[in-house]
Amino acid sequence: MSASADPTTTRIDPVGAPLLGRVLCPPDKSISHRSALFAAMAEGTTTIDRYLVAQDTLSTLGAIEALGADVRRDGDRVVIHGVGLRGLKAAAGTIDVGNAGTLLRLIVGWIAGIPGLTATLDGDASIRKRPMGRVMEPLAQMNAGLEATDGKFAPVHVTGGTLRAIEYTLPMASAQVKSCVLIAGMLADGETTVVEPVASRDHTERMLVAAGAPLTRSGDRISITTTELISPGDLTVPGDPSSAAFPIAAALLVPGSRVDVDEVSMNWTRAGFVHIARRMGASIEGPVEEPGTPHTTPETTATLSVSHGPLRGTTVDADEVPLAIDELPLVALLGCFAELGEITTVKGAQELRVKETDRIAAVSEELGALGGKITPTDDGFIVEGTGGLRGGTLHSRGDHRMAMIGALAGLASEEGVSVIDIEAAAVSYPTFLDDLAALRSR
Repeated sequence: MSASADPTTTRIDPVGAPLLGRVLCPPDKSISHRSALFAAMAEGTTTIDRYLVAQDTLSTLGAIEALGADVRRDGDRVVIHGVGLRGLKAAAGTIDVGNAGTLLRLIVGWIAGIPGLTATLDGDASIRKRPMGRVMEPLAQMNAGLEATDGKFAPVHVTGGTLRAIEYTLPMASAQVKSCVLIAGMLADGETTVVEPVASRDHTERMLVAAGAPLTRSGDRISITTTELISPGDLTVPGDPSSAAFPIAAALLVPGSRVDVDEVSMNWTRAGFVHIARRMGASIEGPVEEPGTPHTTPETTATLSVSHGPLRGTTVDADEVPLAIDELPLVALLGCFAELGEITTVKGAQELRVKETDRIAAVSEELGALGGKITPTDDGFIVEGTGGLRGGTLHSRGDHRMAMIGALAGLASEEGVSVIDIEAAAVSYPTFLDDLAALRSR
């Protein structure tokens, strides 16, 4: 992989040989965010091992420090002395969330339940385009005081108050909205219940139960009552299945490849990509939690062994989307490399339009420019397999997942791909290019 004369463009040439070796999966971004937040909500000291050191998760450490938590970091070990659930202090100025949508949507639920506390949260240009209305609506029902640009965009100003418990049915499955309401529910008076239309990632439930919070689940109903104290204990962050999906996809796309990805979280609410890829003919060996595994079960990890082979098309329906939302652009890439005429369709994924970029438009336009046959729809896309991509130039649009897709497309394409702003990958996977280079060198 050689950088071009333009420092913002990186040329990824076709690999020309199988990818071989092992990758240690980076720590999970979602769990890292939550680990830091719940450690800050605890009283006393929490040690977090294998914390993801990336732009988004460092924003979370900065935010909780601004609100009174003591944070010490040594590599990927983070030691946090919490302020307790109700011990937040006023920040000296605007809290910078960077590009971390998870941080922004979860932390407002905590701040909103602290009477007398005010805080303003803002971030980069991308975060100012990501809608906050989905968390502001239930929080308003709980009597929270929130103001935002046009009623739904950062900067967000929060005035803490006395919250009332509610029952809230999510209009669409969202782990971030669910988590925000459950966090606020710990500070509300009574029992707060969130009803999910379909299951979404359940890290918040697992971590709060392990920390002693009075949280229960019955079917699609998750309830939590007024909480005085949580105690998460020392934590180790498992590997991120959304990051693991990229070396997995690389092995699936490059002929002859055999790659082992170690320490991957196989929480069933995050394993959607593995199931989809297997339906497409992928050879991915390794255990996955059974669907419906209880939220009282600790996070499990596994090694996944991946081999290249022919790919076919598949259909991803709406009920699968929450279990693979971050990996769906990769499904489009696999669809491009499916055998001639094989059709891959993703439906019910309109949330992709409000990620770091409009990922439906981005994946359709950028992969189309590389020779892919992909048609965007209102809530997804349709891909016709052509057996590969020609190559060309892909602009990441500042989106970490698009940056990594560009790199994988380059490895497996006929001519290579010039990726504009591949540095965006550092938001979630800082060692991405190093890991790919190590697999190439073998």
